[in-house]
Amino acid sequence: MNGIRQNHILVVDDDPALRELLSDYLTTHGFIVQAVGDGAAMRAALANGMPDAIVLDLMLPGEDGLALTRSLRAQSNVPILILSARGEEIDRVIGLEVGADDYLAKPFGPRELLARLRALLRRGQATREATALPTVEHRFGPFVLDLAGRRLLRGSAEVHLTGAEFDLLAAFVTRPNRVLSRDVLVDLLKGYDRDPFDRSIDIRVTRLRRKIEPDPAAPVYIRTVRGEGYLFNPRGGSA
Repeated sequence: MNGIRQNHILVVDDDPALRELLSDYLTTHGFIVQAVGDGAAMRAALANGMPDAIVLDLMLPGEDGLALTRSLRAQSNVPILILSARGEEIDRVIGLEVGADDYLAKPFGPRELLARLRALLRRGQATREATALPTVEHRFGPFVLDLAGRRLLRGSAEVHLTGAEFDLLAAFVTRPNRVLSRDVLVDLLKGYDRDPFDRSIDIRVTRLRRKIEPDPAAPVYIRTVRGEGYLFNPRGGSA
């Protein structure tokens, strides 16, 4: 591969045919792929090192994909793309709520999965490259957002954010006191086309509010502008 680093993808799905299909397809597109059938095998694979991204089926025997996502989020910010035969919005909401970075309903086209994986991996690459950049900090309330280090600090303590949550907060913080519509936020954050009725931005805002707002039910930093979108006010309750 001419010295170019290949991304390592871990596929976790109990369907042998799908594991084989994804392994073959992603391998032909330059990835190193390991495919396993359940949570126990996933944990064994992770003992040898964290991959660059995980494609995780929601419906698994034993420990399901949601429980595995929660466990992964407690130890890593690795990008997680959840797969599920259940395409209901509530399943997507729950998947994103527990920390998944994206959700793809079965059946799906391998090309779409590839596009979404590449978008997630670009975020990870940006994180690695940012560590070599000068510190760029934005302060609001008791927080400091370190764009180069991709960290959110409250005093000396780091606030745990997923990659998707960090990107959303960075979009707000670097565009203060401006109303950002959902479509604008999707354009800023995503590297592929989305369903115009997709509510994942709302879900991410809800998760982010839980981590930065004094009272998530009455937000002072990320305000909802009814019928238009969201506005980030770095002064919180001040006008």
